[in-house]
Amino acid sequence: YFRSFGLPDLVILALISAMPVIELRGAVPVGLWMGLPITKVLPACVMGNMLPIIPLLFLLKNDTLKKLMKPILDRAEKKSAALGVGSTEKQWASLAAFVGIPLPGTGAWTGAMGAFLLGMPTAVALSSIFTGVVSAGIIMSAITLTGKKGGIAALAVLAAVTGKEFLSSDDEDEEIAVSSAPTAVEETASVSPQSDEVTAVEEAPEPVLAISAQNFLEADPYWDQSTVPVNVHKNKSPFVGKVVSTKRIVGPKATGETCHIIIDHEGDFPYWEGQSWGVIPPGTREKDGKPHSVRLYSIASSRYGDDMTGNTGSLCVRRATYWCPELEAEDPAKKGICSNFLCDTQPGDEVKMTGPAGKVMLMPEEDPSTNYIMVATGTGIAPYRGFVRRLFVENTPAAAAYKGEAWLFLGVANSDALLYDDEWQEVKEKFPDNFRLDYALSREQENKKGGKMYIQDKVEEYSDEIFTKLDNGAHIYFCGLKGMMPGIQAMLKGVAAEKGLDYDEWLKGLKKNKQWHVEVY
Repeated sequence: YFRSFGLPDLVILALISAMPVIELRGAVPVGLWMGLPITKVLPACVMGNMLPIIPLLFLLKNDTLKKLMKPILDRAEKKSAALGVGSTEKQWASLAAFVGIPLPGTGAWTGAMGAFLLGMPTAVALSSIFTGVVSAGIIMSAITLTGKKGGIAALAVLAAVTGKEFLSSDDEDEEIAVSSAPTAVEETASVSPQSDEVTAVEEAPEPVLAISAQNFLEADPYWDQSTVPVNVHKNKSPFVGKVVSTKRIVGPKATGETCHIIIDHEGDFPYWEGQSWGVIPPGTREKDGKPHSVRLYSIASSRYGDDMTGNTGSLCVRRATYWCPELEAEDPAKKGICSNFLCDTQPGDEVKMTGPAGKVMLMPEEDPSTNYIMVATGTGIAPYRGFVRRLFVENTPAAAAYKGEAWLFLGVANSDALLYDDEWQEVKEKFPDNFRLDYALSREQENKKGGKMYIQDKVEEYSDEIFTKLDNGAHIYFCGLKGMMPGIQAMLKGVAAEKGLDYDEWLKGLKKNKQWHVEVY
C-alpha cells in the first residue's frame, strides 16, 4: 500500500515504526522481510519510532488534548504503573527497561504517556525512551535474525545492564524490586505573617520502586524517640530539595485545588512521621524587600517516602487563593505565596527547606497495642498518611508489631474533596480489624440536628466509644485549620458534662499522659 505512493522503502519502514501499537517492534521484521539490510533497518525504525514521541510529550501538556486522550492515558497509567518515582537515575532506568523490553502494552508511545503522567523531566524521558527504543530494536533484530535463542540472549544483556542501575545504590545489601504497591508544634502553632494559608502539610502517588523491607531508617529499638532529628536545616542554611512530581489530587467539584508534591532529598534530610518541613518560597516580600519567611507543612509520607527508598518526602498542599467580591474574581495580589509556588512546581524545580520541626505529633510506638484516633480537616490529613503507611503499607518493624486500632476521621466539603481515599479504602479492606475510617462531608451529609455534618459532629457520633478508648490509654490527634478546635472542644465539653466529668480536669489528664496531640494552623 505504501509503495503505491512511490515512497522509498526506508521511509515506509519509518512510517510503520511511528504507528502506535506496531512501533519499532513490528517494523523491524517487516524491514528484514522487505530484503533490507539490518544496518539500514534498525536506524530507520529507531528514527521512525522516536519521531512522534517528541511532539507527543509536549502536546500532552495541552489540557484539551489531555481530556480527549483520557481513556488512552488511563490505560497508559495502568500499564506504566511500575515506572515509579525516586532518583532521576532510577526513573531513567525504569523507563528505558519498560520501553526496551518488547512485551504487550509496553513501547515508546505508552512509555511517553507514562513518563508524562509521572511528571518526569522531558529531557530525561526522551533520552530514556530513545535508549529503550534502541534496546527493543536490538532484541527484535536478534529474534528475527537468529530466532528464539538470539532473542533470549539479547534480552538477558538488556536485563543485566538495566539491573545494574538498581543494584548499584548506596544500600547494596538491600534487595530492590519493582513493586506496584503503594505506600515542637503545639496548640499554639501559628500561621506565618504572610497572607498564605499554612497547609499541613496522585489521586494517590504513583506506584514506585520499593525496598523489600523498610527497616534501614529505624532507631534501636525502633520506638526509641531519643534520636528524632529536629531543626537539622535552619533558615540561614536551608536544604535544597528537588521536585519529583506535583499532582492535583482532588476532583473537579472540590472546593479549591489540593496537590501532592514529592520532593527528592537524596536521603540527606531524615525525618519522622508527624514532623513538619519548613518551606522558603523564592523571591522577596513586596513591603520591605526581605526574603519570604518560612511556612510549615506537615509531611505527608513516612520517613521512607512514597518510593520507600528513604530518598523522598511528600507534602499535601492546598492552593491558597482570595476571591475579591468587588472584582468578582480571584485577586492574584492576595494569593498565598508559598502554597501557589508549591502547587505550580514542575519536576526538577528546587525547593528551599528547613527542619524537620516538631515532636508533638509523633506516634508512641513502644506499646504496639496503642490505639490512635486521628482527626483531620482538609490537608490536616498529611501526618496521618505517614502514620497509616508506616503501620499498614510498609514492611516496617512498627507494622510487624502493631496490634492496636488506628481510627481516622476526615472532614472535607464533598466527595470530590476527599484526600487519598483510594489508599484508605485499600488499607481498610486489608486490615478491617485494625483500621477504621469515617468521613464528615459538610455539603453532602447532615448531622443529627439536621445541619451540616462537620468534623465535630462525626466524632460526636462515636463519643462514648472514643471516651472509653481515651480512658484506656488511646492517643488522639487533631490536625487542620485552627478553626476546627473550638467546635471540637465545645463538643467534647458537652459530652463530658453528660458523663458527669469535669472537662478541664479530664483534658488536663490527657495532656499529662501525653495522649493529646494538636497541630493546627
